[in-house]
Amino acid sequence: MAELKNDCFLRALQGLPVPWTPVWMMRQAGRYLPEYRSSRTRAGSFLDLCKTPELACEVTLQPLERFPLDAAILFSDILTIPDALGLGLYFTEGEGPRFQQPLETEKDILDLPELQVERDLNYVLEAVRLIRSALAGKVPLIGFSGSPWTLACYMLQGGSSRDFRKIKTLMYQQPEVLELLLDKLSVAVSRYLNAQIAAGVQAVQIFDTWGGVLAHTEYQRFSLAFMHKVLAQLDRHHEGRKVPVILFSKGGGLWLEQMAMTGCDALGVDWTVHLGQARKQIAGRCALQGNLDPAVLYAEAPVIRQQVARVLAEYGAGSGHVFNLGHGIEQWVDPDRAKLMIDAVHELSIPYHQE
Repeated sequence: MAELKNDCFLRALQGLPVPWTPVWMMRQAGRYLPEYRSSRTRAGSFLDLCKTPELACEVTLQPLERFPLDAAILFSDILTIPDALGLGLYFTEGEGPRFQQPLETEKDILDLPELQVERDLNYVLEAVRLIRSALAGKVPLIGFSGSPWTLACYMLQGGSSRDFRKIKTLMYQQPEVLELLLDKLSVAVSRYLNAQIAAGVQAVQIFDTWGGVLAHTEYQRFSLAFMHKVLAQLDRHHEGRKVPVILFSKGGGLWLEQMAMTGCDALGVDWTVHLGQARKQIAGRCALQGNLDPAVLYAEAPVIRQQVARVLAEYGAGSGHVFNLGHGIEQWVDPDRAKLMIDAVHELSIPYHQE
């Protein structure tokens, strides 16, 4: 594999000195880019786009061709694991992901097969290998998975939800059954991420999209505990380098100290969190990633620049910060506004890294 020309992102995750604050965007390969929409049309569907390694590679690289980003992120979906376990993932316009066979009973949970990553998700691993080759060491490649709790939410609800009625009913009526499912998923997630690492990703992020819907004690028991189990099973070194792990619980600002104690390398934070306060809370235990409100990218250039400056100032001087949005970039954003943000991060962050 080619040597990295820009390892700023990986260095920042480890708190090592960097010349500027590195930046990437969650969902950076997505519908806001006209070239992505063209690739998706050629693929025929979102799932076909994900499951065709050459096209997944193509769309992963598209934002890197437009913007001076400091990392690429594998183009895939967090629901590849439930799909591989036989639940039958499909997408409906305006409704998002759905499953043909959601989990309905305790027997459904007991009968879930073990994930065979090389067999069932080989298209993801092939995409990783193609992307690493195509990047030729330009920037690092990030792999990812949904958290066990977030995957369980979709698998029990059958898709997205506003009230999470089914999973929360199970959680309070039969917590041991839910924990059985989460145990199975923690094994699947760790296997999946380890396979991505072996295929060539250089950092991984666990997306705990629905962690924030839990009450305080339930978050510790049903979300954080199982992310901790995943981390304990991960291969944290590959190709002579550390493979940093980022945890991102949307709505998880109340639990940063507990999250940092998992041994992760960085915490992703949404836009409700003050970075300076978060930095004090975690006291150097790990790096921070975030946290511009994605809606800022609808503003004019001076406002975008002002908001970037605010986020950088909140974190302050020194390494250990990866700039990102507080959640995924939205599909209606003008790509030129994204470039304004990225350029502002690189320019305005330099003084924070000068001794």
